[in-house]
Amino acid sequence: MLKYLGIDWGEKRIGLASGDSETCLALPFKTVANLTDLLRVIDEEDVDELVLGVPFKMSRPEDSLNSDFSYFYEQLASKSHLLIHQMDERLSSLGADALIGNKKTKAGRDEIAAALILQTYLDRLAR
Repeated sequence: MLKYLGIDWGEKRIGLASGDSETCLALPFKTVANLTDLLRVIDEEDVDELVLGVPFKMSRPEDSLNSDFSYFYEQLASKSHLLIHQMDERLSSLGADALIGNKKTKAGRDEIAAALILQTYLDRLAR
């Protein structure tokens, strides 16, 4: 059984979701503030692989990556030494808002977005 960590990167915070290859279910986990906190979670939770949402813009996705995201990705890859699966995460925050229901309630939005990203990956694995 492989343990996955879904990651919804944001400039202010990073949403996380957990899942595994046995159940193929993604669950919102927590929010961390930075890469250091994320690396701590990866170590503490004994994660096998990462599923990272890539924040493409709606138009011209090929060359629209944020330079801060690119730096985050490079640092995560070099410091975690884990396989990183990249998933298009466009609209994941809107999907999270729809699941939350009340847009004034922001608690959990990032974790839910991470769960949507991870669940998309796990669904593809199960096919």
